Amino acid sequence: MYQIVAKRTLAPAIHEYEILAPKVAKKARAGQFIIVKVDENGERIPLTIADFNREAGTVTIVFAEAGYSTKKLGQLNAGDAVQDFVGPLGVPSHVDKFGTVVMVAGGVGVAPVFPIAREMKAAGNHVVGIMGARNKDLIFWEEPMQEACNELLVTTDDGSYVRKGFVTDVLREYIEKEGKPAMVMAIGPLPMMRAVVNVTKEYDIKTMVSLNSIMVDGTGMCGACRVTIGGETKFVCVDGPEFDGHLVDFEEQMIRSRQYKSEEQQALQKTTCGCGGGGKCHG
Repeated sequence: MYQIVAKRTLAPAIHEYEILAPKVAKKARAGQFIIVKVDENGERIPLTIADFNREAGTVTIVFAEAGYSTKKLGQLNAGDAVQDFVGPLGVPSHVDKFGTVVMVAGGVGVAPVFPIAREMKAAGNHVVGIMGARNKDLIFWEEPMQEACNELLVTTDDGSYVRKGFVTDVLREYIEKEGKPAMVMAIGPLPMMRAVVNVTKEYDIKTMVSLNSIMVDGTGMCGACRVTIGGETKFVCVDGPEFDGHLVDFEEQMIRSRQYKSEEQQALQKTTCGCGGGGKCHG
């Protein structure tokens, strides 16, 4: 069992947990992920590592309550424990001195962007952070991001905080004003990452994205997380999660991400109707 040593609610239905997992913390690197399972019968949930403290032996994860399993995870509190916490998994981010690096974070994507931005800055890059959310209530980790970046630009879809616009609007404005950065990295919802890639293609800017596919075992055995990259089949769990965004088949990814929507809705209903899936639910 892995104890939750601290819990913070960052925004409506968005939580930050510090998990005591010394062996994972010792090996964790920016860009990698873990798989967490709430209890013996729980679903395996892949989450990108948001931070780690090797001395304290803790790993930080951030997640939004989106379905049955993440809502169940969100009901836990400090002092509770999760059954499994497996990792670190995946290939770490490639960090080097590139020059100017623009890190684009959409929604909860700010959490996995943070440790990568911090390492990019430590490597001598000029790091520009662009973070966006639907509204002010969903903005979090602004101060940590300011420390991790040389510049931080914030936007909200509805204009309730700083400015109105999408992260792609801010990215395009930055490129037009400051010129092409050495590279762009985007992490967030699939439509947002695809939109960022469409912008950077126009300027021929190298762009990396972090994919969060449907996943089962996380070790390359099941094939559930397969993606098409440059016409070749890759697996997010062992070949990623980061890929060249210009080579990702986003249309295929969008279709695959919706594959189990009906089953997800049925499972989610268990948390709202109170039947526990025992066949007594009448909606």
